[in-house]
Amino acid sequence: MGGSGSKSKGFWPFSGSGSTDDPTKDGNEQSMARVRSFPSATPFVLTRRSSMYFDEDGDLAHEFYEEAIVTKNGRKKAKLKRIQKNLTPQGIIKLDIPCIHVDFPVVLCEA
Repeated sequence: MGGSGSKSKGFWPFSGSGSTDDPTKDGNEQSMARVRSFPSATPFVLTRRSSMYFDEDGDLAHEFYEEAIVTKNGRKKAKLKRIQKNLTPQGIIKLDIPCIHVDFPVVLCEA
């Protein structure tokens, strides 16, 4: 129900090998699975893709607009036109505070 598709067999970094006869899991007790397929996998997210862009002048923003003068029925009107060309994405940025991955399989707080 509403799966993101990230739990497909062999590609989920927190599932271990995917076998059901894992001796670290006892009954209903929930424990962290040993990471076998991705030894460097961690439950923390340290970087993310930025949603900001650089323009031709080197300015950084989410969106860029330019003022355009439109003449309609003899009247001049200024409108803002969104710029979508010649923008460079900022790229991957490091988070100041690490976040927990959304697919982390352990209950952290049960209230």
